[in-house]
Amino acid sequence: MAHTFTNLLTHVIFSTKDRTPSIDAELKPQLFAYMGGIVREYNGTALMVNGTPDHVHLLLRLPPSVPIAEAMRVLKTNSSRWVHEKWSSRSAFGWQTGYGAFSVSQSNASAVLRYIGNQEEHHQKVSFQEEFIAYLQRHGIEYDERYIWQ
Repeated sequence: MAHTFTNLLTHVIFSTKDRTPSIDAELKPQLFAYMGGIVREYNGTALMVNGTPDHVHLLLRLPPSVPIAEAMRVLKTNSSRWVHEKWSSRSAFGWQTGYGAFSVSQSNASAVLRYIGNQEEHHQKVSFQEEFIAYLQRHGIEYDERYIWQ
């Protein structure tokens, strides 16, 4: 085969450090746009970035040459650095160490986009911790709750 054809969609979820509610109305649109720009630097597409004050969801399409671990390392490091450089008053801002990454089929992409777009409403009923544990369980991912929130 002369060419490689992929449609690698990944739903990524991660929290602010210690789940601190630090993504406020001023920061949110700028931070999420900046994160989309980082994904574009990898020749990827951030189909949606949204979240609440203490966590973020992204639906990403990355090229096969970009491992998700590398993309997350750069995305989290650079976006945190950017916040510190742009707002000296936000020196405590940071991301949790880990993340959740879940594959998404094209046939389910519109449902995931709706879900990510409705985060504020969704989290009036369900906490981030409950949501994240449910994702791990739904995807058959084993975890040890002693280490999950670091």
